[in-house]
Amino acid sequence: MDLAAGQKTGWFLDQRENRAAAAAYAPGRSVLDVFCNAGGFGLCAARAGAASVLAVDSSEAAVAQVLKNARANGLSDTVKARAENAFDFLRDLEQEGRRFGMIVLDPPAFAKNRASLEGATRGYKEINLRALRLLEAGGILVTCSCSWWFDRERFRAVLEDAAADSGRRLRYLEDRGQAPDHPVVSGYPESRYLKCVIAEILDSRR
Repeated sequence: MDLAAGQKTGWFLDQRENRAAAAAYAPGRSVLDVFCNAGGFGLCAARAGAASVLAVDSSEAAVAQVLKNARANGLSDTVKARAENAFDFLRDLEQEGRRFGMIVLDPPAFAKNRASLEGATRGYKEINLRALRLLEAGGILVTCSCSWWFDRERFRAVLEDAAADSGRRLRYLEDRGQAPDHPVVSGYPESRYLKCVIAEILDSRR
């Protein structure tokens, strides 16, 4: 980790159990880990037996850390990483006709305050819509939001809209939150901030 210039540690401990849960669906799948930072979801998927992992982040430093972590864990043959703008890269992959067995979306908080909710809704909708178009039938979507302002109901509504617009049907497998050592406490609603949904694609695109 880069203590001076890094985004916190790059290995967000509030996602620890969610990375393990997602990794259980990874064996044999091609995995796309978007907004990967230091590679938490992708590296855990590779360790669990993913056929391949492509990790994507806009930060060159984060991509270098992913590759370093992959080497340290003996996963260099499985894990590749690229520095790309996630929105543009998802669009390019769709135009190329690429398909993946699992896609992980773990973006930074799009909604920093109430005024940013409209823009955040558009952002979450776009990345989830593009991910759904890139998934194989039977594929797994792991999608997250760490913004308290963007609550669970709003997040689920975005997923429903993205599924409808993509012509896909989702089977919701797990609806998760932060790790137990990031407690949810009474009188502090902001403590219930992390959403992590794991869903399966039931059918191919119409």
